[in-house]
Amino acid sequence: MLLLVDLDGVVYRGPEPVPGVAAVLADRVAAGDTVIYCTNNSSRHRSEYLHQLESMGAPVQLDRVFTSARATALELAAADPPVRVAMVLGARGLARELRDAGIRTVPPTTRGLDRDPDAVVVGIDRHLTYQRLAAAMQAVRDGARFVATNRDPVYPTADGLVPGAGSMVAALETAARRAPDLVVGKPGPTLFEAAARSVGRRPEEAVVIGDGVLTDIAAANRVGARSVLMLTGVTSRAEAEAQPPERRPTLIAADAAELRRALDRLAQGHAAA
Repeated sequence: MLLLVDLDGVVYRGPEPVPGVAAVLADRVAAGDTVIYCTNNSSRHRSEYLHQLESMGAPVQLDRVFTSARATALELAAADPPVRVAMVLGARGLARELRDAGIRTVPPTTRGLDRDPDAVVVGIDRHLTYQRLAAAMQAVRDGARFVATNRDPVYPTADGLVPGAGSMVAALETAARRAPDLVVGKPGPTLFEAAARSVGRRPEEAVVIGDGVLTDIAAANRVGARSVLMLTGVTSRAEAEAQPPERRPTLIAADAAELRRALDRLAQGHAAA
């Protein structure tokens, strides 16, 4: 099976691993499954996840980590016409992913505007200032494509919720007076489509493992994938069961033991099909 796995709330919660999940994923890879990690987080380069996941015993390869930043970079590099210069209203990890895809990056400044960017790419920006927002607004109004890594309005930290990339997207949308041309992250389909395409698969073949019924599960349903909702993160069983049938996950797992049984069940159904 192709497993598209969310990170925070599924494999770990903050710095702590979710007990047993890494072992379940390692066993699935040993059995022949492909695991790709898919996260809306656009601030970190995919290489930054390697040590964290390896230290937890999770199976991981550099090209099997898909952040919304990486998916955004691949989409823009393959666009017609491709993006060659991007103004980045976001973090260093996002800029690095864009450069890895052959896209030149410029900061949201007057000097960046002078480079005539093809696109403004927005992610979580912990150094957001009025001047940075003003430069990004001007670039969009001058005709640059407006690209959002994701629309998550808030982001969980050890100290509670903080503004997420969606808050920066909303600010630029208001200032520029137009919506983004592309939103890559969940609950849209683009992140899962890019991840599946990277291993020559279709997203509808996948099993999505996530903790957000409004993000992970919604994206799974949009691409026609099966899904397992983990109750180790942001969604409760009651919240999942309150969704209309077309928005519910295929299966629900409260912990790693239930996840193992759910994946065994889905694997058997896949083999039978």
